[in-house]
Amino acid sequence: MKKKTVEYGKYGYMFIAPFFVIYALFQLYPLVYTFYLSVVQYYARGAGKWVGPTFNGINNFVEVLSSKDQTVASIGNTLVMWIFNFIPQIVLSLILASWFTDTSIKLKGTGVFKIMMFMPNIITASSIAVLFYSLFSMNGPIRLLMVSMHLIGDKYDFMESKAGTIGLIAFMQFWMWYGNTMIILIAGILGINPSLYEAAMVDGASGTQNFFYITLPLLKPILQFTLVTSAIGGLQMYDIPSLFNVNQNYDGMPNWGSETITMWIKKLGFTSQNYGKAAASSIILFVVTMAISLIFFIVTKEREPKQKHSVLKK
Repeated sequence: MKKKTVEYGKYGYMFIAPFFVIYALFQLYPLVYTFYLSVVQYYARGAGKWVGPTFNGINNFVEVLSSKDQTVASIGNTLVMWIFNFIPQIVLSLILASWFTDTSIKLKGTGVFKIMMFMPNIITASSIAVLFYSLFSMNGPIRLLMVSMHLIGDKYDFMESKAGTIGLIAFMQFWMWYGNTMIILIAGILGINPSLYEAAMVDGASGTQNFFYITLPLLKPILQFTLVTSAIGGLQMYDIPSLFNVNQNYDGMPNWGSETITMWIKKLGFTSQNYGKAAASSIILFVVTMAISLIFFIVTKEREPKQKHSVLKK
């Protein structure tokens, strides 16, 4: 007689089933529904009166990409803020991570420095936005100090300058997240085999050579994760721009200069109630984010060295 065996695999499916149910309800379905809304005409005409949903092809995308629409301008604002936040964040985080993990420097009190640099990430975005608005407004202490040092003119107003507002938002994003990025990169560097550095030290390699020929190549998987997550988070920034310098209608000031794509999507969906255009703008943001993420994947991809095949002569 064959012994009856107990299959425990079905219990595993029971444990993972809640994840797939929640994912399907709150992520997969909204994603598919957004794609559907992007190709239909669906908006509120008045109180309780709706137009659609009726299929209109790519008309929503044509409208949001036209020069008269705010979508392209808001994407441009978002990209500028992200670039001026992203590049300094990655560069400084890499330098600090390499510095704190360098055994030849023997820096004391590294734990205190790490905590201090990570602290801005714990503060809420609303608190940071209010703080920087108070510091850099017309009567703000830092602005007055800069005027007294003749760094800016007497009448210069950060809140009325597009470059000043975008620069402050980018700095706030950088200041909040560089500590978090640094901690991730430190963890990645500590995972590298120390014997590699010891062998390089015996061969007389300098700290710069260690960084470029050992640390960076072996840090590519962690760096890839950091680049992609920073791109996704940066391109979807909403909290600080929507709280820092806005008017009564929550438009990015001055003159829409700090309006991000997520702020514009929110207005299309909840204020104008034009679900078709809001969905089309969301798809465009999705495509831009995916394109940048794919570029980072390609750049940081580990390439295997090409092997030269020897030709045997008879």
